[in-house]
Amino acid sequence: MKRIFFSAMFVALAACAPKSQPAATAGGATDEVKSYDIAYIQVEAVLAESDLYKKEGAALQEKTQKAQNSWAQREKNLQAEAAKLQEKYQKGLITTNDAQAQQESIQRRAASYQNSAQKEARTLDEENFVFTNRAQDLLQRAVDEINADGKYKLIINASALIDADTTLNITPAVLAKVNELYAADQAEKANKK
Repeated sequence: MKRIFFSAMFVALAACAPKSQPAATAGGATDEVKSYDIAYIQVEAVLAESDLYKKEGAALQEKTQKAQNSWAQREKNLQAEAAKLQEKYQKGLITTNDAQAQQESIQRRAASYQNSAQKEARTLDEENFVFTNRAQDLLQRAVDEINADGKYKLIINASALIDADTTLNITPAVLAKVNELYAADQAEKANKK
């Protein structure tokens, strides 16, 4: 009876042990995929800690926040002005013609404000789009250089992970490479000027 129990336990342990999975190659043959053929990157951490973000991304984020605060304040001021005008008219402190003229003036300024806010928003959207593309380009170039030798058969974004061994984490290497590439890009820009 003990022999059957130990045999069953051995089979159960063997079934739970990590195994290599065969992977098809271009020629149709299979290669074994080993755990060190796989790596993951904490992309958000790389982007948040990169020199690109610290120097340019944070400034862009601050610029966007200031613009949004400015838009909100302008809108609030126009609404307050319209409310004051309505109050004056209801109290009989201004004539109907004056109230209409002032209301038209407020509406023109609101339309002008909306046009300028939309232009500013489009500009900020474009700047954010360019920044995001630059960050993605740096990240892809860093991964390409790190995996130039084809060491990794699979590199994934850690945001998709449920569980993984930390030895598969190549985030620090990718961050260092992103910063190196960013510094090289900045030096190249400076040399062109």
